[in-house]
Amino acid sequence: MQILLAATVVVPLLGAVAALLPAPPGLKGSSPEQAVLRHGVTVTGVVLALTVALAAGFDHDHPARMQATTDISWIPALGIRIHLGVDGVSLPLLVLTALLTFLSAVYSYFKMPSGPSPKAFVALLLVLEAGTLASFAVLDLMLFFLAFEMVLIPMYFLIARWGGDGRERAAWRFILYTLLGSVVMLLGLLLIGIKGGTFDMVALATDNGSGLSHTTQVIAVLAIGTGLAVKAPMWPFHSWLPDAHTAAPTVGSVLLAGVLLKMGTYGFVRIVLPIAPGGAHIFAPYLAAFAVVGIIYGSLACLALARRGAKGDLKRLIAYSSVGHMGFVLLGIATLTPTGVNGALFANIAHGLITGLLFFLVGAIKDRHGTSDLDALSGATGAALYGRAPRLGGLLAFGAVASLGLPGLAGFWGEMLAMLGSFHPAEGLSRPAYLTYMALAGLGTLLTAAYMLIVVRRVCMGGDGDGRPGGAPALTDVQSYEFAAWTPLVALTVLAGLWPAALLGLTDPAVQQLLRGGN
Repeated sequence: MQILLAATVVVPLLGAVAALLPAPPGLKGSSPEQAVLRHGVTVTGVVLALTVALAAGFDHDHPARMQATTDISWIPALGIRIHLGVDGVSLPLLVLTALLTFLSAVYSYFKMPSGPSPKAFVALLLVLEAGTLASFAVLDLMLFFLAFEMVLIPMYFLIARWGGDGRERAAWRFILYTLLGSVVMLLGLLLIGIKGGTFDMVALATDNGSGLSHTTQVIAVLAIGTGLAVKAPMWPFHSWLPDAHTAAPTVGSVLLAGVLLKMGTYGFVRIVLPIAPGGAHIFAPYLAAFAVVGIIYGSLACLALARRGAKGDLKRLIAYSSVGHMGFVLLGIATLTPTGVNGALFANIAHGLITGLLFFLVGAIKDRHGTSDLDALSGATGAALYGRAPRLGGLLAFGAVASLGLPGLAGFWGEMLAMLGSFHPAEGLSRPAYLTYMALAGLGTLLTAAYMLIVVRRVCMGGDGDGRPGGAPALTDVQSYEFAAWTPLVALTVLAGLWPAALLGLTDPAVQQLLRGGN
């Protein structure tokens, strides 16, 4: 198990180095480009197999216990250790990251985004995977920061070199926002490590803030929370996200929404709640308020983009929907209750599956129709997917109803549990305030249903919903490689919706222990 977890983090890095080397003569295939893309599929497939083996070997009877641990001294003078481990909180995120990266590599093998050499693309994709997996596996504050930063450069280049219109501006906004947030976060992590006498997350969580003064906790949570909120993304630190998603290539958007945003919310659960509970309690009502504003703001922005004549971009609309959905994750965390935090972790996984699928679908629609402009897609000669590409239209409708939280699909449980946690927040938090937040979050679910159904009506029916496809020729429907990339996301969305206990059974004992301070 130790070797499996260590290999999960190291193999993508080795694969990234190998991607830059010349392909062996027997493995070149029809071209060097094909060889390196096949290399990406192979390496990400191996990593996915490692995470599945890790999940199979995980002791599901004790998900709160750190398993597959490695603890080696790295920089003794600073007390920094190479400490790895996995529990019920991090295991689902590791599997989700490996799955989405593998599906992105498969999709890119058949539909490589236009841009420079595939060698650099595959290498960056693998470095991005390594950094994300490390963020969920490390148990040392300084290693967490390094892994947290490791993903920024590859994502910057994926947007800037393989993105669409406005890619350079979007890439710069992404890197500047996240770097500035990370600088502030680093100060908070150093403060905790110095005052607590160690950078080890497990030891600090076990102390449950007893070695940190109230003032230290408040300052640390403010600093760390700011950096995590930028990555989450929490309103009002979200403004980099729509531009990044709109400009990014399809697989860049899938990974950005599916796994990178989860690093911020994971940091709240793994670091802030157990290590500085006093500071978390002080800022929880403000976090909840910002989360609810994000839910309403994201939904209203999507409604504005979806209306006729707004020239709204479908990728941009899905990006704004992420602001709203991640608002539910932050609201669940802000309740400081097991119910709310479990809901947040469930919503994290559901959002990765559903929004990853939606970005795949939007990318496919843009490739076929030449644009993701909603007015163009819904005009008299627009996409009209039900008539021109019925399987693609059906998948888009499925992704939309999953995103709006239809019971029986994965999107329902996380939002419901987050609102249920708001109904009974932790002791010491204002129940009237949280009841207000719950009511506003409920309004957000209605607004989400409104804009998602508008999108389905306009894009799938065509003629702005009047059912007339305008006599346009058929579009290429879903192809075999697209089925291969999208079917696992559809299946897992249904499975998580019908059998939520499979995920909640992992997270709940670990969350209970984290909220008790690791005891």
